[in-house]
Amino acid sequence: MEEINYLLIVVSAIAAIASPGPATLAIAGASMNHGRQFGLSMAAGVLTGSLFWSATAAFGLAAILHANVWVFEALRYCGALYLLYLAWKSLRSAFNATQLNLPDNLTATLRGNYFKGLFIHLTNPKAILFFASLYSVGVPATVSPFNLLSVIIVVGAVSACVFLGYAVLFSNGAARRVYLKSKVVFESVFAVFFGVASFKLLASELGK
Repeated sequence: MEEINYLLIVVSAIAAIASPGPATLAIAGASMNHGRQFGLSMAAGVLTGSLFWSATAAFGLAAILHANVWVFEALRYCGALYLLYLAWKSLRSAFNATQLNLPDNLTATLRGNYFKGLFIHLTNPKAILFFASLYSVGVPATVSPFNLLSVIIVVGAVSACVFLGYAVLFSNGAARRVYLKSKVVFESVFAVFFGVASFKLLASELGK
């Protein structure tokens, strides 16, 4: 391969990023529960984490991190514990009052939502493995730093469209009304999903 395969990169990124996972589910939950601002702040945090791992993989740091297994192991345990925490939060929310009330301290909560999204993505070692494989398959070894930057921008644009799109989609009035009527069901599903994701992350072998 002598040229960057942008088509392969974009298709692979859409397929991986848009598929249901802890990040997209957290964005959807925040959007339906508290509205568009909260969904967008969560999406912004996830996007920041995505850009960080993308840049890390692009400039070869992924290989260094992958060679230091203890770093990935630490990320794996932190990520699994955080997903368990999200499962507990969702389960508790399922049986709380079914009104969609905004918290009093809006600014602080938006900031907290941003860091929740960021932490979800930074503690997901699968993300760095995905980006490492993406750059190894779609980007030639002789690519210039400028062209690497163009790939980071393209992947970032795809990530932004997906994550911010999730926030807009699930924060519309119809979605929030459906959520309100079936909050116990939604939050219970979220709790199960986060719990299963935590278990799979703990049980997974990162090298495979």
